[in-house]
Amino acid sequence: QVQLVESGGGLVQAVGSLRLSCAASGRSFSSYEMGWFRQAPGKEREFAAAITWIGTSTYYADSVKGRFTISRDNAKNTVYLQMNSLKPEDTAVYYCAAKRQYGSWWFENRYDYWGQGTQVTVSS
Repeated sequence: QVQLVESGGGLVQAVGSLRLSCAASGRSFSSYEMGWFRQAPGKEREFAAAITWIGTSTYYADSVKGRFTISRDNAKNTVYLQMNSLKPEDTAVYYCAAKRQYGSWWFENRYDYWGQGTQVTVSS
């Protein structure tokens, strides 16, 4: 069992930056692949970024590529999402998620555990 708690959301102006954190409790954090998803008002939840078990590979949605960076610190049981050059369309609730199975990073139904989400609001 893994519990995930996101933090770091807030209100930021366009072109600003935020860093989200997701702290995991439970054992064997390094055995989980981690992802960040987001859900904008009135829209379905969508994939943003993912990282493999020890961080050797990362994956991004086209909409955030070049602006967002996912990373993890297995010693701290934490995954991060550094968000730069934020746009109003990045406004959403951001969720972190964990899964054991390799691959299929874009599909939310492959993830086993989810956090409660943290709100990110980007003003123009």
